[in-house]
Amino acid sequence: MAYNFDQLINRRPTNSNKWNFYPEDILPMWVADMDFVSPHPVIKALRQKVEHGIFGYELPSAELIETVCDRMARLYGWAVTPQQVIALPGLVTGVNVACRAVGGPGDGVLIQTPVYHPFLSAPKNNGRLRQDAPLTYVSDGDHAFHYEIDYDSFETAIQDNTRLFLFCNPHNPTGQVYTPEQLTRLAEICLRHNLVICSDEIHGELVLGKSTHTPLATLSPEIADRTITLIAPSKTFNIAGLGCSFAIVTNPELRQQVQIAAEGIVPLVNALGLAAGLAAFRDDPEVNDWLTALKQYLTANRDVWVETIARELPMLKTAAPDATYLAWLDCRGANLDLDPYEFFLQKASIGFSDGAIFGANGQGFVRVNFGCPRPRLMQALEQMKAALTNDGRTTKDG
Repeated sequence: MAYNFDQLINRRPTNSNKWNFYPEDILPMWVADMDFVSPHPVIKALRQKVEHGIFGYELPSAELIETVCDRMARLYGWAVTPQQVIALPGLVTGVNVACRAVGGPGDGVLIQTPVYHPFLSAPKNNGRLRQDAPLTYVSDGDHAFHYEIDYDSFETAIQDNTRLFLFCNPHNPTGQVYTPEQLTRLAEICLRHNLVICSDEIHGELVLGKSTHTPLATLSPEIADRTITLIAPSKTFNIAGLGCSFAIVTNPELRQQVQIAAEGIVPLVNALGLAAGLAAFRDDPEVNDWLTALKQYLTANRDVWVETIARELPMLKTAAPDATYLAWLDCRGANLDLDPYEFFLQKASIGFSDGAIFGANGQGFVRVNFGCPRPRLMQALEQMKAALTNDGRTTKDG
């Protein structure tokens, strides 16, 4: 089936946060949702739910939880039982619940910056101390870069009071996918220090090209025993506004800690989110076909982005994401007279995500959302080029 991902859809009348945060003359390429219509079976399931007309409290159905288990087995060969699955109204909720569930007030929570910005605030939200183990920036020539884990520095950052490691794979904001070897080495350090790992894997199904995602908990029973895995259909199927996610916790004692931490503060998943999640996660040929086509389109968008930056905007450097529809752009070489977020907002009329919100080492960067029709991506690149040209930044040396 053909899908028209090039279609330009007006989202402003829907109260879209992405499209209404900025004035109408600003092209929004920031918050992580896509400008694509969700697969038809998801829309059909929502219509059927709405047509019923009653929207009382609902619990996750046995079919939904079993569908989550089936999906993990089908995608990763991961044997998850229904008892190990906890439904949550969002991934950020899961991150905060994990902070409450592990350790006590004043204990440490380790993160790797730059990273998804709710990781930075979650420890403090829950009476914990944030401890940073920054990733190492590695240049890949004039136009590209990636990050590496300095395992010695990571282990040194673990303190006597560190109880939890918040991990993001695929990584937000860089789109990096970690290999099983990297994951194992990182997890073994955590095991040596008796840390619990909360692994945000919400972008795991949006691997691009030949990349593959390995859930951390599949590496060994010992690692699974210390892991809280967070997944959701929200990013993959563009249903983030419906608020449906899952924690998979195989260790019964740790699972009970998570459930106790959620009591009284975490609401039920809304009924429409449950319906959409079930339709998205089923082994449905039409949904599978849509997802295959989406990933091909996003891969092409990624390639257009990387190639255009290298060819026409040599003063910038970009990480080439292995997954997600997010790109991490290093603007430090352009020697801009403004913070890059403000520069592109004021002079290119584009709203990116400010790199500084992802940690101190995000200064000089912006995060770019290329989960949009290609004409819109090309428009953004043209506006960036025009702004940099008008500012006299047409070469790497400015």
